[in-house]
Amino acid sequence: MWIIVAVIFGIIEAFTLGLTTIWFAAGALVAMISALINLPFIVQILIFLISAGVFLYYTRPIAKEYLKIGATKTNVNSIIGKIGIVTKKILPYNTGQVKVSGQIWTAKSIDDKEIDENLEIKVVRVEEVKLIVKKIS
Repeated sequence: MWIIVAVIFGIIEAFTLGLTTIWFAAGALVAMISALINLPFIVQILIFLISAGVFLYYTRPIAKEYLKIGATKTNVNSIIGKIGIVTKKILPYNTGQVKVSGQIWTAKSIDDKEIDENLEIKVVRVEEVKLIVKKIS
C-alpha cells in the first residue's frame, strides 16, 4: 500500500514541480519499510507523518535554495552598465522613462536630480522593475 501512496505523491509532484509532495512520497517509502518489518498500521501512519514532516522541515529549504524553485530567471541584471537615452524627463524625486537596448523602462535618477529628455544615461542598478540611472556628462 505504501508504495502506491509514494507513487501517487510522486505523480502529483511531477505535475506541480513545486517541491510540495515529494516529501510525502519519501515519508511513504519510510512507512513502507516499517510495514515490511510488520509494525502495526497506526505506527506506520505515525512514521509516515513524522518522517514526511522531518524531510519537509530539514531538506526543503536546502533543495529550494539549490534548485531555485519559485525564482524566475531573468537577465535583467545584464542591463546594468548599459547606456540609454531619456525618453520622458526624469523629475527630482520622481520617475521618468528611458530607452535602453531597445526597451522602454521606468527610471529614477540616482541622485534624485532632474534629467532632461534626449540626454544619455547609464544604468547603475535595477530596483524591482525600475532602473536607477545617472546622467552621462
